[in-house]
Amino acid sequence: MANRISKVVTRTGDDGSTGLADGSRIAKSDLRIETMGDIDELNSCLGLLQAQGIDVAISESLLEIQHRLFDIGGELALPGTTRIDSACVKQLEELIKHYNRELPPLREFILPGGNQSAALSHLARAVCRRSERHLFRLAESATVNPHSTIYINRLSDLLFILARIMARQDGGVEIHWHKDN
Repeated sequence: MANRISKVVTRTGDDGSTGLADGSRIAKSDLRIETMGDIDELNSCLGLLQAQGIDVAISESLLEIQHRLFDIGGELALPGTTRIDSACVKQLEELIKHYNRELPPLREFILPGGNQSAALSHLARAVCRRSERHLFRLAESATVNPHSTIYINRLSDLLFILARIMARQDGGVEIHWHKDN
């Protein structure tokens, strides 16, 4: 494999611009770059969650999702590129069905927390929702792969379900919101 990054310090961004994969340069404050940063932050949250020693099957699923998040970042870095398709979305939907099967019906809102893994999954879900908002905002002015926005939407659902599962591990419980407190 060829080197993708041969030089980390380039000084080309000192003027407030950054390069896209097609060689064009845009402002670091551009919504496209902000959205790429959201996706990167989400990917980092998933890495942190996996470092908690979570269930092996969940960790393997999250690793696959991290690869798909890199694909979405690639789509954003190279406008017009499509890496996420309906099969990727379907994989997430199957995971949602699989893990949601284990859970009791939700009767109250849940506060983020319960244990460290559940709290990190909720944090990842919140970052995922921000990523989704920015993707949709970007789609108002640029072409964005619609499968990627759907993927991110489904991912936030999966992260919520995984947080519910993780909160129950080792005899733990979910923390329900009490409206009148």
